[in-house]
Amino acid sequence: MGMLAIIVSLLLLMLLAYRGISVLLLAPLMAALAVLLSGDGAFLLPIYTDTFMGALGNYVMQFFPLFLLGALFGQLMADSGAAQSISNGIVKRLGTHHVVLTVVMACAVLTYGGVSLFVVAFAIYPISRELFRQANVPKRLIPASIALGSFTFTMTALPGTPAIQNAIPIPYFGTNSFAAPGLGIIAGSIMLGLGTFYLQSRVKKAAAQGEGYGTHTERETDTHSDTDTAPGMPLAIALIPLVMVIGLNALFTYGVFPAMDLSFISDAFDNVTPSRQTGLWAILIALLSASAWLIITRWRHWQDLKATINQGCFGSLLPIFNTASEVGYGAVIASLAGFAILRDAVLNVSPGNPLISEAMA
Repeated sequence: MGMLAIIVSLLLLMLLAYRGISVLLLAPLMAALAVLLSGDGAFLLPIYTDTFMGALGNYVMQFFPLFLLGALFGQLMADSGAAQSISNGIVKRLGTHHVVLTVVMACAVLTYGGVSLFVVAFAIYPISRELFRQANVPKRLIPASIALGSFTFTMTALPGTPAIQNAIPIPYFGTNSFAAPGLGIIAGSIMLGLGTFYLQSRVKKAAAQGEGYGTHTERETDTHSDTDTAPGMPLAIALIPLVMVIGLNALFTYGVFPAMDLSFISDAFDNVTPSRQTGLWAILIALLSASAWLIITRWRHWQDLKATINQGCFGSLLPIFNTASEVGYGAVIASLAGFAILRDAVLNVSPGNPLISEAMA
């Protein structure tokens, strides 16, 4: 019954979340359902207040600064005009002959530099819509092109990416954001290559069938932010904060922190192991420095800096608590007896190669 409880709650969580119900509510409810179906109803309240909320709180405590600075940096890039300048620069250089690759690379450069994928999507969509119209490529391929460039290889594979998905393992494995660079580059190349090949094949198939951009009536939604009225910025200047994020991250990861004796931190804080935190600290310093550079160098050009900062800060709250709620759900599931059966089954898929078991999990 324990395994069934986990499967039922997980399927309902995915289904209802797909239907648009907030994970903030779904995660604790589905965790409670799993507890009840497992026959542990008597422990429901302590499991919620201790296990669920404890895991949620620990996740927020550990990763909120990364969500906050990432969202702030993305908003600063958007409202300063830097994101739009980079997008336009890539479009001018790649043109409309390879519109899919143009959109993918524009998204990839921005997300690899630390810009939030939500900011990237809003910045790139109007440009990609016009590009696809000019090239007479089906509009339905725009979301897939943005997705390939925004949250595939730059989010999970390329070494040094400041994406939260790349930062989460740092304190657990004692690694850094540049871990396994060779494998990351290979995996990223495979994702980019196969993804682009598939999308290009869809373009060719659509052309062979006589399908163009489409004659449907355009419904122009409000997908823009303040980037539409943001001041212009030269491409070379716009690229500086992205280079700062990657460069400072690498500098502190491989140069500054390894050269420092951080034992005084362990002596002062019993729960802090510097070797497991420096990778995360490097990303935070890089994002903070790039954000400060944007604010200072564009000081006279901000239309409403306070609104930009507030919007960026508020934009970090929903993502962090959505993710933390899922972490709380996972902690509850992991505490159930049925989870041990599932865990052992996954770990025994390939006992000699934990990477395969991890991928299966």
